Amino acid sequence: MKLLAITSCPNGIAHTYMAAENLQKAADKMGVQMKVETQGGVGIENQLTEKDIREADGIIIASDRKIDKSRFNGKKLIDVSVGEGIRNPEKLIQRMKDGDVSTYTGGYSNEYKEEKRAQNPIYQHLMNGVSFMVPFIVVGGLLIALALTLGGKTTPEGIVVPEGTFWYQIQQIGGAAFTFMIPILAGYIAYSIADKPGLVPGMIGGLIAANGSYYGSTAGAGFLGGIIAGFLAGYVALWIKKIKVPKPMQPVMPIIFIPVISSIIVGLIFIYLIGAPIAQIFETLNGWLKGMQGSNAILLALILGAMISFDMGGPVNKVAFLFGSAMIGEGNYTIMGAIAVAICIPPIGLGLATFINKKKFNANEIEMGKASFTMGLFGITEGAIPFAAQDPLRVIPSIMIGSMTGSTIAMLSNVGDKVAHGGPIVAILGAVDNVLMFFIAALVGSLVTAFLTIALKSTKKKELVTPDGDTIKVTEESKDNNKEVKPVITEVVKENELIESQNIKVIDAEATQDESMDLLINQLYDSNVITDKAEFKKGILERESQSSTGIGMNIAIPHAKSHVVKEPKVSVLKVNQGVDWNSLDGTPAKLIFMIAVPSDDAGDTHLKILQQLSRKLMDDDYRNSLLNAKDEIELYNLLKNL
Repeated sequence: MKLLAITSCPNGIAHTYMAAENLQKAADKMGVQMKVETQGGVGIENQLTEKDIREADGIIIASDRKIDKSRFNGKKLIDVSVGEGIRNPEKLIQRMKDGDVSTYTGGYSNEYKEEKRAQNPIYQHLMNGVSFMVPFIVVGGLLIALALTLGGKTTPEGIVVPEGTFWYQIQQIGGAAFTFMIPILAGYIAYSIADKPGLVPGMIGGLIAANGSYYGSTAGAGFLGGIIAGFLAGYVALWIKKIKVPKPMQPVMPIIFIPVISSIIVGLIFIYLIGAPIAQIFETLNGWLKGMQGSNAILLALILGAMISFDMGGPVNKVAFLFGSAMIGEGNYTIMGAIAVAICIPPIGLGLATFINKKKFNANEIEMGKASFTMGLFGITEGAIPFAAQDPLRVIPSIMIGSMTGSTIAMLSNVGDKVAHGGPIVAILGAVDNVLMFFIAALVGSLVTAFLTIALKSTKKKELVTPDGDTIKVTEESKDNNKEVKPVITEVVKENELIESQNIKVIDAEATQDESMDLLINQLYDSNVITDKAEFKKGILERESQSSTGIGMNIAIPHAKSHVVKEPKVSVLKVNQGVDWNSLDGTPAKLIFMIAVPSDDAGDTHLKILQQLSRKLMDDDYRNSLLNAKDEIELYNLLKNL
């Protein structure tokens, strides 16, 4: 028998790989051929191929995240939580061997269930739509900008591309790309909510939202209408999916009945109830923006600059970006012009800071500065995230003030951007009006960020790297009587060491779950890994409320991503008497690993090491060695080589 499996958990850190390891071990023990695809924090690994699926006798999905099952249509399918994959792998495989499994047919098999959604589902659905929409508006804007730059003629009405020319056709193609913006946004919001049955009604609703003629309005409902249409279509389709129908109708429900009925409902609701009011709101907002002058324009620029840089690609950033994108469609380019400048300032400014004063940054930060500067040239605000994650209290104010400065200069100078993107790249490609002031605004804002960052940051310890790969941190003695300054070694730290000796503790006394969490969090705080104990504990408790992180076998792995975490680290506590952790198998947690990860961490090295830790804990001999360790030194020696 050949089986396939997929494992995934909400954070993609521990349970994903533990379930994969247990399923693989159980399959080997039971003489079953198995391949396991993991969808963890490092992305998809060991991906299942079409050949794998074609030859498989069945599929086991052990996941607490949404998994696309369309590729498994017609296959025997078990769909359970990731905890079941950890706790009962042999039972799941035995069900396959006994034939106690239904066939998946487009979501209507007896095994089908709605998976638990991740946190912040509204934001998740919205960002799904935005991610699919952005390429259309970027391509459309760049094509239009290219046509105007290379084929445009100056007229009293502005730059115009003559009809019938080659560049006129390019401009038309760009315009066609723009028409997809709102339907794509709405369609993929609905798709995120209800899968494929939501795609068609979402796009139809988005098209109606964008075209005011459907509901007697001179203006469409814009991106606000598109968002509402997407959510409406998604939840209507999801509601219809849950209606029980006769078995003969089940195969055609997702391809005929659900999209047809959903499209009718969404279209009629939008036409008769909500289209015109939303269009009026959007038209009023657009008129207000177009009429903004003087101090009002400055206030708007300050707000947009602050929003763009506050979370560097997060939800606040996306709200401002989406607003500017919508204004492009309404012919108001100055809003996006201010945003385009603000977008590039955080990464460029921080890169400049590392170039200007290297003494304030360690070797790793200087290398990050090069990458950050390059990303800024291409309008990728996320290049600033590694700096902000390590030192948010100094970096975030610096980049916000710099972006606010640049966006204000751009707004007052009537810098326009016809493309929903930012950075010098859009100016080079001809998408920007008043290019000179665009670069001046970006340069001034970046310098403000750079010098503020330098002024706020204390002098960093220098770092030397030994031939063994260890990092030696040093400080400099102050000059005295013109003596030569000599470096003084203060500590030696293993490169990329996630589990450090000061973050390991063994106790014999009894402890509750809450007390154990506090001990682990205190270790992280005392070693300068986290900046706020209460905020980090809130994240730990939120994760714990989803499902227990007590994985069984006397092991618990509480974990959280948080903006108060400076760098990925693991705190370890061994409680010899055990702690009641609501473990999957009922055993008390004697060995507790607390994983702290920055919320915007872009790397995956630590996740791979955590994956290795999760797999290692499934090894009975290694786990028993850890559980039998007598003190911190013995425990550290077992863990340090992971």
